[in-house]
Amino acid sequence: MQVTVQSFAGGAGTEIELADEVFGLEPRADILHRVVTWQLEKRRATARGTRERSDVARTGKKLGRQKGGGVARHGDRRAPVFVGGGKAHGARVRDFNPSLNKKVRQLGLKMALSSHAKAGSLIILDGFEVAKTKELQGHFAGLNAGKRTLVIDGQAGEGFRAGRNLPGVNLLPAVGANVYDIIKADTLVLTRAAVEQLEARFNG
Repeated sequence: MQVTVQSFAGGAGTEIELADEVFGLEPRADILHRVVTWQLEKRRATARGTRERSDVARTGKKLGRQKGGGVARHGDRRAPVFVGGGKAHGARVRDFNPSLNKKVRQLGLKMALSSHAKAGSLIILDGFEVAKTKELQGHFAGLNAGKRTLVIDGQAGEGFRAGRNLPGVNLLPAVGANVYDIIKADTLVLTRAAVEQLEARFNG
């Protein structure tokens, strides 16, 4: 797949060859849904488990006789009504870490990249070395980027520092590329270094 490389400096861009096995796949909604669900489940944090009646280490001896004592009938001191007793209906430790095969995760990332290439919302930049936020904002206006733009570079450089305050712009290094952020963006901007690292990631 041939794509024109754009530059912040303007002028005629060169052509770059994108690997069809990474950027030329037909996206499947079921694969993308599985990967996004897995990714969001991985972000969830479980509550710290509380000690319930069966977890509290207190005597199990009956407090007194069943009748005639003039008090409520209790079995032991582990009851939730007593200070130091077990928690009634306490928080449980839950597993929010479902498993997903590595092949499916890689396929989902390839399809997310291919979806932008197919929709024409993929922009390839020669580089992303910009020091001023205002200057970077003008460059994005010239690229005709969408409302939500994701920029993926080879590594976090000076451009990341300049672009972190831009509304609607998210910046990631190539090692942090993920399906959820890619498909959520209206426009995907990749640098040459990001393309090389992503293709090497799948071929390695």
